[in-house]
Amino acid sequence: MDGALLRNAGERILIKAATVAEKLPDDFKAQHPEVDWVGINRMRNLVAHHDDRVNDDLLWEALTGRIPKLLEDLGAVQWRNAN
Repeated sequence: MDGALLRNAGERILIKAATVAEKLPDDFKAQHPEVDWVGINRMRNLVAHHDDRVNDDLLWEALTGRIPKLLEDLGAVQWRNAN
């Protein structure tokens, strides 16, 4: 597969995940300081507005580290709220 296509797909995934996180209510975010809300938003802004500054390694780290961590944290939050 074309490297540019994969990079664009990765950027889109990151932007979508961060946009969803950004729309969560502020009181919800305040109740869950274990999630790096500011970092997620910064990464989204960097990718969306300054993609010339994002190298492949940084994007890969976000996709394989930060996004899975966000999903893990949100899953833990959901589990705690269900019980």
